[in-house]
Amino acid sequence: MAEVHADRASRGKEVLGVGDVARSLTRIAYEIVERNGGSDNLVIAGIPTRGATLARRLVDRIREVSGTHAELAIIDTTMYRDDLASQPLRAPKETLVPRAGINGKTVILVDDVLYTGRTIKAALDALSRIGRPAAVQLAVLVDRGHRELPIRPDYVGKNLPTSRDEIVTILLDETDGRDGVLLGKGL
Repeated sequence: MAEVHADRASRGKEVLGVGDVARSLTRIAYEIVERNGGSDNLVIAGIPTRGATLARRLVDRIREVSGTHAELAIIDTTMYRDDLASQPLRAPKETLVPRAGINGKTVILVDDVLYTGRTIKAALDALSRIGRPAAVQLAVLVDRGHRELPIRPDYVGKNLPTSRDEIVTILLDETDGRDGVLLGKGL
């Protein structure tokens, strides 16, 4: 999988650079704090792999912009996906839930790219097994369109209209050695 991601990165055109990614996350952090009246009672829940990394960054940015702390969660969607039978075997990823749980909290799901909406549906299914949040909101770095389910993000770093044969590759320093968003043709 890492080789496929590296190959895509070598062939894509950069549409967001390191500064753009940072500004997008800062803007999303401000929007989350404003919409929710601060960060009390917030859980920022990332979907592995890059959504989890973005969630960690958002927790830090929220602390920087508001001076308050939001909880971090990591929600693995592997066993809740509707394509398990047709996809190669996937190893489950880390799941992390705040000690106090998510009941009655506002959970901000975080993912790197929103495409069909199926990963978000799986994340919602996983959340329902963990607890009952007061509300769930969605933050994505890139919304590329082509939804197959009625899912709409609350916070978007960049709307990036694409064709179905294009690939959006998110690069993050923690996993890829640099930040950026690339757009290229499919494999």
